[in-house]
Amino acid sequence: MLPLLIIFAYLIGSVSMAIIICKILDLPDPRTQGSNNPGATNVLRIGGKKAAAATLLGDGLKGFAPVAIGYYLGFDIQELTLIALGAFLGHVYPIFFGFKGGKGVATFIGSLLALNYLVGLAFVATWLFVAKVLKISSLSALIATLLTPLYFYLFTENIEATYIVGLMCLWIFYTHKSNIKRLLSGDEDSIKS
Repeated sequence: MLPLLIIFAYLIGSVSMAIIICKILDLPDPRTQGSNNPGATNVLRIGGKKAAAATLLGDGLKGFAPVAIGYYLGFDIQELTLIALGAFLGHVYPIFFGFKGGKGVATFIGSLLALNYLVGLAFVATWLFVAKVLKISSLSALIATLLTPLYFYLFTENIEATYIVGLMCLWIFYTHKSNIKRLLSGDEDSIKS
């Protein structure tokens, strides 16, 4: 049953909300505009706050729903993190879109909220605080991601599940490699008020 749910999570994760929402709203394909990334931050650039919020919510639900189903079916925390990993990988490497997806942050947040809502809230609070102070979305995401394995272990005390969450965190750093280069060179865009 677990392998089937992981595959289901991957397939759900592979549905690109950014592309679908941009198509519904008659906006340009996010893979061809701005940062060329099908994620909420790029949709904000090309379509505004409402389109970005819808993308963020949709991408978050892709992580939340499969993990919540697994929780309902009685899987343990380590198994639930594997389901979360499936959804995350689906978002980053979507089978429906040539394995070229987003950076995974929103789907990761959604899965964290289902795994342990306190960890998810800690991530969101960290992101909001750093964004308020430094006004750079990618840096906010990276700092929150860096702290997430610590939050996760403190709230769950499960080292094996923490390793899986840590793997997703490393993957988020990998998907943000171009942002990290721009941060180091001082060229990263700031959040517009």
